[in-house]
Amino acid sequence: MKISDIRDLLEAEVICGEEHLDRDVYSACGSDMMSDVLAYVKDQAVLLTGLVNSQVIRTAEMMDMICIVFVRSKKPTEDMVELARESGVVLMSSKKRMYEACGLLYTGGLRGNGVTE
Repeated sequence: MKISDIRDLLEAEVICGEEHLDRDVYSACGSDMMSDVLAYVKDQAVLLTGLVNSQVIRTAEMMDMICIVFVRSKKPTEDMVELARESGVVLMSSKKRMYEACGLLYTGGLRGNGVTE
């Protein structure tokens, strides 16, 4: 799935990284707990979260994620946007709640990595 498909499925606003919308992604995860993302997430390209702080961007960088979608209309700060630009991470914001956003991506064909811990 292309990042542009994620934007369309979630009716999301692209905040930064428009030049990367043609990148392919194969998996996603949804979490507001960055400790869980660090502990359990492997090979996830897209992070859906309602948490808005710079730790989200840093976690995505460490996990080689290429896209973050803020759910529930959350918006990143300018510092977060700048950090994402420097890292080449696409940031988007969707009005959808986490549950619905994850469901839409799953039914659209985007899967998790199969970790069941």
